[in-house]
Amino acid sequence: MTSVTVENDLVFATAGGTELGLDLYRAPQPGAPVVMYVHGGGWRHGDKADGSAERLAPMAAYGVTVASVNYRLVPGAVFPDQLHDLKGAVRWLRAHGADLGLATARIGVWGASAGAYLGSLLALTPGDADFEGTVGGNLDQSSAVQAAVHWFGQSDLLVSGSRSELEARILPFAFEADLLGVPDVADVADRARELSLPSRVRPQAPPFLIAHGDRDRVIPPSEGEALHRALSRAGANTRFDLLGGAGHEGAEFDRPDSLAMTAAWLRAVLC
Repeated sequence: MTSVTVENDLVFATAGGTELGLDLYRAPQPGAPVVMYVHGGGWRHGDKADGSAERLAPMAAYGVTVASVNYRLVPGAVFPDQLHDLKGAVRWLRAHGADLGLATARIGVWGASAGAYLGSLLALTPGDADFEGTVGGNLDQSSAVQAAVHWFGQSDLLVSGSRSELEARILPFAFEADLLGVPDVADVADRARELSLPSRVRPQAPPFLIAHGDRDRVIPPSEGEALHRALSRAGANTRFDLLGGAGHEGAEFDRPDSLAMTAAWLRAVLC
């Protein structure tokens, strides 16, 4: 990975008293497409450096420049703060693309787990005043993205957050409720339905690459399938890959064949 150069801690905004930064993994090819990476962690944990060696730098080596971003986490911030942060990061990348030597006319978003939900919602809400926010300024720039990679994330907060008593004991984390700032996601069922990714799908949606593990016991592959079916019904460009033997955040996603295929897909739709 010696041909990949990394620039750390580029600050794109300060929001709620929190300084938000990104790490830039530059592909060796001039004019390489740019994808913004959104880390997972149940919206409560995680950092832009997660997966640096096994995921982000290798993706750049395959010809896609990666901007891995931080966003505000719960409980200090609740939705839509996280989405405002991400849209602010896209605007910042466009505003500074020329100075940074980046090709930012077309940008992709790539998220894992909780980050996949946020990235996909970003992709499905271009120009939506309810979700745009003003984080980081650069309001003359577009926060729209032209491709989305969704790795093993939620597509419906109400479905993924509704667990039986036994399931709640096995997985005692109220991820979805925490994101919305409530004790139980069922308390805001109507709001959660409005935030489901399938409900936001339109024929004009950008191309989606959705990947899930068939042994994922944290977020079932049916979540990815539901998003894929909604996109397909709308006539959008969508691809769904089911990785055999892969669990949640399984190492299979970071294999060279998986990363090379994802990079090739991003180059094809962004160039």
